[in-house]
Amino acid sequence: MRAQIDKKAKKEILHEGKFLRFVREGEWEYVERNNCSAIVIIIAMTDEKRVLFVEQYRPPVKRRAIEFPAGLVNDRGQKRPESILTAAKRELLEETGYRAGKMTKLLEGPVSSGSSSDMVTILHAQNLEKVARGGGDEFESITVHEVPLDEADRWLLKMRRKKYLVEPKIYTGLYFLHNLNLRSKAYVFP
Repeated sequence: MRAQIDKKAKKEILHEGKFLRFVREGEWEYVERNNCSAIVIIIAMTDEKRVLFVEQYRPPVKRRAIEFPAGLVNDRGQKRPESILTAAKRELLEETGYRAGKMTKLLEGPVSSGSSSDMVTILHAQNLEKVARGGGDEFESITVHEVPLDEADRWLLKMRRKKYLVEPKIYTGLYFLHNLNLRSKAYVFP
């Protein structure tokens, strides 16, 4: 199917669940979330240069996955809108037990532009302090892995060999961490 711009096409909701809706717009079908305004992914590394990964079972793929800490923005029914930064700090603490002293936005873009309207913002968490156990909220069962940056590629390969799925965005995050590690000065990404 060829994507075309049809300014007259109306958005039609084909099915709506508790968290997702299936939409048709012209000839294009896609999924959008109805329970949040954005997604955050947090690339976090301790002062000891240990990268924080989370592991959890993902029912859609029926396997355990290795990911960066991540979550939804404005998914808690807050009275006031939650900012990207607030959500990222909340998710990092909830999932890993670490509080970030500083968060820097690295980039943003679509998660899967051919099938979903989801937009993600990737942030770099710095000045980490372990203040809680982590593991997620009452609906999650998250295992936190602290892996030395220099060993991350080997560790991820080992996990893939054990049949874990590794979220591809991890490699984008490692690219940033390796480059930031080479430059200890302040950085700015567009």
